[in-house]
Amino acid sequence: MTITAQMVKELRDSTGAGMMDAKKALTETAGDMEAAVDWLRTKGLAKAAKKADRVAAEGLVGVAVSGGKGVAVEVNSETDFVGKNADFQALVSNFTKAALNVADVDALKAADLGGKTVEATLTDAIAIIGENMTLRRMAVVEGDSVAAYVHTAATPEMGRIGVLVAVKGTDNGIAKQIAMHIAATNPLALSEADLDQTVVERELAVQTQKALEENATSAKPKPEAVIQNNIIPGRMKRFFSEVTLLNQQFVLNPDVTVGQAAKDAGVEVVAFVRMAVGEGIEKEKEDFAAEVAKTLKG
Repeated sequence: MTITAQMVKELRDSTGAGMMDAKKALTETAGDMEAAVDWLRTKGLAKAAKKADRVAAEGLVGVAVSGGKGVAVEVNSETDFVGKNADFQALVSNFTKAALNVADVDALKAADLGGKTVEATLTDAIAIIGENMTLRRMAVVEGDSVAAYVHTAATPEMGRIGVLVAVKGTDNGIAKQIAMHIAATNPLALSEADLDQTVVERELAVQTQKALEENATSAKPKPEAVIQNNIIPGRMKRFFSEVTLLNQQFVLNPDVTVGQAAKDAGVEVVAFVRMAVGEGIEKEKEDFAAEVAKTLKG
């Protein structure tokens, strides 16, 4: 029997299985839709799919470094309990090591891992562990050398926050210290030039409006030129010193900036990554009282 694209789509919609898995199930069962569903269930693929709508905002970030390349990989789960599971930790470790050989998360999902793709390995793990899990993202930095730091570590290579710092020059340990700084301060960008211009424009608009309103209500208003040429630029300079890594005061020595500390150590910071578990994911907040009331009314 010819397996059509529509049949594959229908099976995917009803089970949530991947396209290749759905096609294989239909092929194995000669196009029998119900038998294909059962085939997927026996392989644990349909079971995994049923969990796909659950929010996976917990998990671990893994980091790995090889020579002048460092990678960070986030693998999410539904509960933080799974992050303590040895099998899940092994999964994250294997995914992170595989990431050293690819350029992005799509390539990582397709990468071979012991005869299976990373994506297929994850699907199998979902069925075994019993929670929805996602390989959400990965990041790469490169330089003459790369240092890694894990905050709230589950193991030395993975935890709640993973940081990578790439430097140009011979690292004497300063890169690891800067990585620890980044974990604490969470800078938005390396330098002013690297900041998203929409962020800069928004901050400029806020500081301009604030300065004008304050001046309008001041007992001793300042000339417009002072506002535009001194006060607003001064506030923007302070903003850049707070959100850009190289301009931040170094946590380990607040008398110098991170950029100056790196220069004093004979290196230049060329890139960094700070990846925290679940950042940017909206968790559904359960209102237990409302849920009970709804049940009683029903």
